[in-house]
Amino acid sequence: QVQLVESGGGLVQAGGSLRLSCAASGIMFEITTMGWYRQAPGKQRELVATITSSARTNYADSVKGRFTISRDNVKNTVYLQMSSLRPEDTAVYYCNTNLQNRNYWGQGTQVTVSS
Repeated sequence: QVQLVESGGGLVQAGGSLRLSCAASGIMFEITTMGWYRQAPGKQRELVATITSSARTNYADSVKGRFTISRDNVKNTVYLQMSSLRPEDTAVYYCNTNLQNRNYWGQGTQVTVSS
């Protein structure tokens, strides 16, 4: 059974930093591409960043240079280090993986950036 459990969200002032974590189980983590998505109120869920099994990364233009995705294959955990946060980064952040054309999601963690 695939489980993705996010943690690390919270309230932060603009310009601050947060690190999100996503602990994965039920998958062969070391060979699996992982991703972070976010969904702001009234908006569609959007891709934030992905990381492949070989640690190749991809970022949305809106977060390039501010966010860093990384993974620890021993802990089966993917991270999202967020810096220089802006009010428009406020959203629920979701961990994601796609296995055999099926998307799996965590429960989400709220990130709120105050101005």
